[in-house]
Amino acid sequence: MTGSIEQGTSQTHGNTHILHFLVRLPRPMAEVWPSLSTPEGLAAWFTPVDVLQPRLGGTVTLGDLGTGRVTAWDVDRVAEYTVENGGRVRFHLERDGEHGAALRFTHEFKGEAETEGAWRTRFEHLIDALAS
Repeated sequence: MTGSIEQGTSQTHGNTHILHFLVRLPRPMAEVWPSLSTPEGLAAWFTPVDVLQPRLGGTVTLGDLGTGRVTAWDVDRVAEYTVENGGRVRFHLERDGEHGAALRFTHEFKGEAETEGAWRTRFEHLIDALAS
Protein backbone atom coordinates (compact mmCIF):
# COMPACT_ATOMS: atom_id res chain seq x y z
CA MET A 1 0.00 0.00 0.00
CA THR A 2 1.27 3.45 -0.84
CA GLY A 3 0.12 6.68 0.73
CA SER A 4 -1.91 9.36 -0.99
CA ILE A 5 -3.17 12.86 -0.41
CA GLU A 6 -6.78 12.47 -1.45
CA GLN A 7 -8.41 15.75 -0.53
CA GLY A 8 -7.27 19.25 0.14
CA THR A 9 -9.71 22.08 0.70
CA SER A 10 -9.26 25.67 1.75
CA GLN A 11 -11.86 27.97 3.26
CA THR A 12 -11.61 31.61 4.25
CA HIS A 13 -13.83 33.33 6.81
CA GLY A 14 -12.76 36.97 7.10
CA ASN A 15 -9.09 36.82 8.10
CA THR A 16 -9.30 33.18 9.25
CA HIS A 17 -8.19 30.42 6.89
CA ILE A 18 -8.97 26.73 7.34
CA LEU A 19 -7.17 23.99 5.44
CA HIS A 20 -8.46 20.41 5.47
CA PHE A 21 -6.74 17.32 4.11
CA LEU A 22 -7.44 13.61 4.01
CA VAL A 23 -4.18 11.70 3.79
CA ARG A 24 -4.10 7.91 3.43
CA LEU A 25 -1.00 6.44 5.01
CA PRO A 26 0.66 3.06 4.35
CA ARG A 27 0.98 2.07 8.02
CA PRO A 28 -1.36 1.16 10.89
CA MET A 29 -2.39 3.89 13.32
CA ALA A 30 0.02 2.71 16.01
CA GLU A 31 2.96 3.19 13.64
CA VAL A 32 1.75 6.60 12.42
CA TRP A 33 0.97 8.06 15.86
CA PRO A 34 4.61 8.83 16.84
CA SER A 35 4.99 10.92 13.66
CA LEU A 36 2.24 13.21 14.94
CA SER A 37 2.86 13.14 18.68
CA THR A 38 6.61 13.14 19.38
CA PRO A 39 9.32 15.75 18.82
CA GLU A 40 11.35 13.29 16.71
CA GLY A 41 8.36 12.23 14.66
CA LEU A 42 7.18 15.77 13.90
CA ALA A 43 10.72 16.95 13.11
CA ALA A 44 11.14 14.17 10.53
CA TRP A 45 8.46 15.63 8.23
CA PHE A 46 6.91 18.83 9.60
CA THR A 47 8.94 21.15 11.85
CA PRO A 48 11.51 21.05 14.64
CA VAL A 49 9.93 20.72 18.08
CA ASP A 50 11.62 22.38 21.03
CA VAL A 51 9.03 21.39 23.66
CA LEU A 52 6.17 18.89 23.61
CA GLN A 53 4.36 17.83 26.75
CA PRO A 54 2.14 15.00 25.41
CA ARG A 55 -1.05 15.69 27.34
CA LEU A 56 -4.07 17.97 27.23
CA GLY A 57 -2.93 21.43 28.31
CA GLY A 58 0.75 20.59 27.85
CA THR A 59 3.19 23.13 26.44
CA VAL A 60 4.30 22.83 22.82
CA THR A 61 6.83 24.81 20.77
CA LEU A 62 6.68 24.06 17.05
CA GLY A 63 9.56 25.54 15.02
CA ASP A 64 8.57 28.79 13.34
CA LEU A 65 4.92 28.46 14.37
CA GLY A 66 5.63 29.36 17.97
CA THR A 67 4.72 28.29 21.47
CA GLY A 68 1.29 27.27 22.68
CA ARG A 69 -0.71 24.45 24.20
CA VAL A 70 -1.84 20.93 23.41
CA THR A 71 -5.57 21.62 22.98
CA ALA A 72 -6.72 18.05 22.23
CA TRP A 73 -5.04 14.75 23.08
CA ASP A 74 -6.55 11.31 22.59
CA VAL A 75 -3.66 8.83 22.57
CA ASP A 76 -3.27 7.02 19.25
CA ARG A 77 -6.04 9.11 17.62
CA VAL A 78 -6.00 12.92 18.08
CA ALA A 79 -3.24 15.46 18.62
CA GLU A 80 -4.08 19.15 18.37
CA TYR A 81 -1.66 22.00 18.92
CA THR A 82 -2.68 25.66 19.18
CA VAL A 83 0.29 28.02 18.93
CA GLU A 84 0.71 31.80 18.97
CA ASN A 85 1.87 32.39 15.38
CA GLY A 86 0.59 29.24 13.72
CA GLY A 87 -3.02 28.91 14.79
CA ARG A 88 -4.53 25.47 15.41
CA VAL A 89 -3.08 22.30 13.89
CA ARG A 90 -5.17 19.12 14.36
CA PHE A 91 -4.23 15.56 13.43
CA HIS A 92 -7.03 12.97 13.67
CA LEU A 93 -6.16 9.35 12.84
CA GLU A 94 -8.63 6.67 11.80
CA ARG A 95 -8.25 3.08 10.63
CA ASP A 96 -8.10 2.73 6.87
CA GLY A 97 -8.53 -0.87 5.85
CA GLU A 98 -6.61 -3.68 7.45
CA HIS A 99 -3.11 -2.19 7.40
CA GLY A 100 -3.45 1.56 6.85
CA ALA A 101 -4.42 4.78 8.55
CA ALA A 102 -6.32 7.82 7.38
CA LEU A 103 -5.20 11.19 8.67
CA ARG A 104 -7.84 13.90 8.80
CA PHE A 105 -5.92 17.13 9.10
CA THR A 106 -7.10 20.66 9.88
CA HIS A 107 -5.05 23.84 10.09
CA GLU A 108 -6.87 26.99 11.15
CA PHE A 109 -4.87 30.21 11.12
CA LYS A 110 -5.05 33.96 10.56
CA GLY A 111 -3.19 35.83 7.85
CA GLU A 112 -1.32 34.27 4.95
CA ALA A 113 1.21 32.13 6.84
CA GLU A 114 0.47 28.75 5.27
CA THR A 115 -0.61 27.40 1.92
CA GLU A 116 -2.27 24.25 0.67
CA GLY A 117 0.84 23.54 -1.42
CA ALA A 118 3.16 23.73 1.60
CA TRP A 119 1.05 21.18 3.47
CA ARG A 120 0.90 18.87 0.42
CA THR A 121 4.71 18.90 0.37
CA ARG A 122 4.85 18.13 4.10
CA PHE A 123 2.43 15.24 3.70
CA GLU A 124 4.51 13.83 0.86
CA HIS A 125 7.47 13.86 3.30
CA LEU A 126 5.33 12.09 5.90
CA ILE A 127 4.26 9.40 3.40
CA ASP A 128 7.91 8.90 2.38
CA ALA A 129 9.05 8.66 6.01
CA LEU A 130 6.39 6.04 6.79
CA ALA A 131 7.08 4.04 3.64
CA SER A 132 10.75 3.47 4.48
